[in-house]
Amino acid sequence: MKIAIVNRQRRHRMSIPQIRKVAERVLSALGAAGSELSLSIVGDVAMRRINREYLGKDRPTNVISFSLLEGEFGDLNPQMLGDVVISADTAAREAEEAGIAFFERFSFLLMHGILHLCGYDHERSGEQEAHRMEAKEQEIFAVLQQEGLIE
Repeated sequence: MKIAIVNRQRRHRMSIPQIRKVAERVLSALGAAGSELSLSIVGDVAMRRINREYLGKDRPTNVISFSLLEGEFGDLNPQMLGDVVISADTAAREAEEAGIAFFERFSFLLMHGILHLCGYDHERSGEQEAHRMEAKEQEIFAVLQQEGLIE
C-alpha cells in the first residue's frame, strides 16, 4: 500500500503518521489494501482554485477526489486509485460548527474522498447509490472509532 501525503498548508497542525494510519485502514476496509493514492492537504485559497479550474465552481470545498480509474486510460494501472485533496481550513470550520474534533472531521473527509476513488458516488448516481455510500461511510467510520484511530 503506497500513500503519498503532502501537507501544503501551515495553519492547522497535522500528524502525517496518524493520517496515514487512517488512510490505510479505510483502504483495508474497502478491500483495496494493495492500492496507491495521493493525498494533498491544502488551504481554502488553493482549494478554491482547484475547484474552479477542474469543477467550474468558484468557491472552496472540503474534499475533492480525482480518480485515475475513470476515463479512457482508467484500466492502465488498477492499483493507482487517484488523488484526494482536502482543505484543512474548511475541515476546521466544519468541525467547529459541528462541535467535533478537527481530526475527526478531517478523517471523515479523507474516508469520503477514498470512497469516491473506489467508485462510491452520492452526487450523480441517484438516491439509492447515495444511501449505499452513506451506509459504507457509517460502517467504516465506526471501525475507525472502535480501533482508536479517531476519537
